[in-house]
Amino acid sequence: MTKKVILVGANHAGTAAAKQILGTNKDIDLTIFDSNSNISFLGCGMAIWIGCQISTGDGLFYSNKEELESLGAKVKMETEVTEVDYDNKVVHYRDASGQIGEAPYDELILATGSSPIRPNLPGIDLKYVQKAKLYQDAQLAIEQIKTDDSIKKVAVVGAGYIGAELAEAYQRVGKEVILIDVVDRILSTHFDREFTDIMEKRLQDNGIKLALGERVTAIEGTDRVERVVTDKNTYDVDLVMLCIGFRPNSQLGGDRLKLFKNGAFLVNKKQETSEKGVYAIGDCATVYDNSIQDTNYIALATNAVRSGIVAGLNVAGEEIESFGVQGSSGLSLYDLKMVSTGLTVSAAERCGIKAKMTNFEDLQKPEFMNEAGPNYNVKIRIVYREDNHEVIGAQLMSEYDMSGVIHMFSLAIQERVTIEKIALLDIFFMPHFNKPYNYITMAALSAE
Repeated sequence: MTKKVILVGANHAGTAAAKQILGTNKDIDLTIFDSNSNISFLGCGMAIWIGCQISTGDGLFYSNKEELESLGAKVKMETEVTEVDYDNKVVHYRDASGQIGEAPYDELILATGSSPIRPNLPGIDLKYVQKAKLYQDAQLAIEQIKTDDSIKKVAVVGAGYIGAELAEAYQRVGKEVILIDVVDRILSTHFDREFTDIMEKRLQDNGIKLALGERVTAIEGTDRVERVVTDKNTYDVDLVMLCIGFRPNSQLGGDRLKLFKNGAFLVNKKQETSEKGVYAIGDCATVYDNSIQDTNYIALATNAVRSGIVAGLNVAGEEIESFGVQGSSGLSLYDLKMVSTGLTVSAAERCGIKAKMTNFEDLQKPEFMNEAGPNYNVKIRIVYREDNHEVIGAQLMSEYDMSGVIHMFSLAIQERVTIEKIALLDIFFMPHFNKPYNYITMAALSAE
C-alpha cells in the first residue's frame, strides 16, 4: 500500500530528506510544501557573493522544483502550511493566490528551518535595516551595492560566523564597516580567545572597526538608517545588517509536540518528535551532540543535511539512528582560515565539564622545503576531558588550508577517542605534505 508522506520545507534538510525517500522507496507518495520561491539556497555563500568573490549567485543552489518532481515528488512552492491536525493527520495550507486546502498524510516531516532574530529596538523598521538568510536577502544586498552610492558606512550587528563574513564582504566592496557585538570578542561560540584575538587583528588590519562588548540599544534616522546607538557609543552608518542569531520555526507543533529549551522540536536519534510518525529535521530540530553526550541545538547546513538523510531513511522503511554531531565548522577571512569541532575550553566550562587543553604551533611542511614560510604556520588546540582523557574539541588556524584535519577530530569525538590515542596515531610523512613530527602528534604528546 502506498504511504502518503508530507514534507514541510525544502531547503537543506528538506531536500536531503526528499532525495533520500525517493531514492530508497518508490512506493511513497511524497508531497512537498515550501513557502519560498526557491529551493536549497546555500546561505553561507551570501557573503562571498556580496564581496564579489563570485560573480553570480546562480551556483548557490544545488536542487530545484524540477529536479524533485523528476524524482517523483509533488512540489508546491510559495505555499504555506498554516496548521497541522495531528489527530486526523491532515495539514492545512494556503498558496500564493490565497487559495486554501488540506492534505492527508500517513507520516509527516517538518523541515521548517529557522528565522533571523529581529530584536524589538527603536528604529528596527527603518529602511536599510536588513537580515541575512534567504536568497532574496542576498539579492537585495547585491542590488544596493550596485545601484545606491549613498551606502558608504555599514554596521554589522553580531560577530559570529555570518556577521564576520559579511563584515569582510562589505569592506571588500569599498564600504566602511563596523562590527558590533555584545560579547567582548568575535566568533566566541566556536573558538577560544587565543584564536579570536588573532582574527580580530586580521580584521582590524584590513580596515574593519570593532565595537565589542557593546549592546545595540537603538537605530536612528528619519526615513532611513542614519545612526546605530549602543550602550557605550553612537556610530553614523547608512545600513545595518542584523546577524544576531536564529530562532527555530516550531509554530506548527502547536501545543502537541515537545520542544527543547530554545523552542526547537525535541527529537530522538531517528529524528522523530514526541508524536509518532512525525519527524523534524534541520534548524527547527535538536541534534544529539557527541561532545557533551546529550541533546543540543546546533544550526548548521551540514547537520541539516544529515538529519534529512536520517529521517528520510526512517520514513522510507530503513530504520536507522543518527550517530550524533560535533558542530564542525570553518571560515576564511582575508585568507586566514579557522576550523573547529566540538567544545572550546570556555564552552566546556559552561557545560560543567572539567576539561584540559594542549596547544602547539608549527609549520605545515619542513623548513627545508622552498615553499615553507609564515603562511604555512599552523596553530592547533585539542580539548579533552580531565577524567577519561576523551577528546571533546579541536581548533586550528592557518593561512594554509589544513581544514581536512578537523574531520579526523570530528570522528575522534564521535568515537570517544582519547588524547593518548591521538598521540600515537599512525600519521604518514612526506615533505610535500607535512613534517615527520607534525603538529597533531606534537600537540597530543604535549598533553598532560
